[in-house]
Amino acid sequence: MMKAAFVLLAVYVSVPLIIYLFPWTLAYAIFAHLLKLPYFVELNHPEYILNHTCNFYLDPEEGVRVGIWHTLPASQWDEAEGRGPEWYRSALGDGSPIIIYLHGNVGTRAKDHRVQLVKILSSAGFHILSLDYRGFGDSTGKPSEHGVTADALHLYRWVKQHSEGSLVCLWGHSLGSGSKGSAVDALILEAPFTNIGEVLINFPLAKLYTFWPGFELFLWDTLEKNKLLFANENNLKVLTCPLLILHAEDDDIVPYDMGQKLHQIAARTLREKEVPLEMISYPASRQLSHSDIYLDPDLAKSVRDFLQKLQR
Repeated sequence: MMKAAFVLLAVYVSVPLIIYLFPWTLAYAIFAHLLKLPYFVELNHPEYILNHTCNFYLDPEEGVRVGIWHTLPASQWDEAEGRGPEWYRSALGDGSPIIIYLHGNVGTRAKDHRVQLVKILSSAGFHILSLDYRGFGDSTGKPSEHGVTADALHLYRWVKQHSEGSLVCLWGHSLGSGSKGSAVDALILEAPFTNIGEVLINFPLAKLYTFWPGFELFLWDTLEKNKLLFANENNLKVLTCPLLILHAEDDDIVPYDMGQKLHQIAARTLREKEVPLEMISYPASRQLSHSDIYLDPDLAKSVRDFLQKLQR
C-alpha cells in the first residue's frame, strides 16, 4: 500500500517537472498527433471509407506536405466515378459552396465523427476539403500553432484559386477553431475555445495542480514561450467575416461558456459592420457533448441557411 502511494506521489510530482525540463512535451499533449486514430487506414485511399472522395497533397512550406480529402457535393456524385484529381479540382468551380474542414486534436481526417460530418455536408450539397495538418495522419512535419494556421490558409488560398468565385468557408472544430490569419468568406466554429490555456486548466489532470502556488502562471508562461496560445478571443476582436458558432451545453472538453464568450466578443466586433453572426446552442439533454454535433438532424439545414444568406 505504501509502495503504491509512493508511486502515485512520484508520478504526480513528475508531471510539472517533465513539462519544466522538456516543455516540448506540452505541445505533444495538446496536439496528440501521434495517436493516428483510426489505425491501419490507408489515407491515400479514402474510397474505402468515404464515397465520392479524392485524396491529394499540397506543400504549404518547404519540407512540409499535407494530406487532404476532397469530397464532392451530391450534385456531382453521378459524374465522379472513375475521375481523378484534375477532374475533382475543376469541379470546385461548379458554384456549390465549399467547406474547408479543420479538425481537432487526436487522430486523422479518417476519424469516425469527422467522416460522418463530411457525409452529411456532402449530401447537403457542399464540397468538403478535410485537412490533416502537418504531423497529423500522413502529413509530414511537426505541428505547431504557426503550422496549423499556415496549412489552413495555404489550402484556403489554393481553393480560392480554383473555385471560380464560389463561396469558401472555414469550419474549425475544437483545436481547428484556433487558426488565425487573413479574412475568409465565412467562418463556422464548432466547440470553439477562448484560448488553449483555459482549456488545459479545465482538464481534470490540470485541476489536481491548481492549488500549487504559481502553477497557472507556470502553465501560461510555458505556453507563451512555446508559442501555443491559440487565442481565439483575440482573433475575433479583428473579425470581419460572417460567423456561425455551434456549441453543446454538455461539452466536457471545451466548456460551453467559452462559446458564449466568443459570441459576445464577435457581437461587439461586428456590431457596426452588418456582418451575419449566429450561435446555435445544443441543450445538455441532447447529449451531443464535444464531438457529436453532427448527430443534430437539423445541422445541414442550419449550415445551408447560414451560407445562403451570404450568397444573396
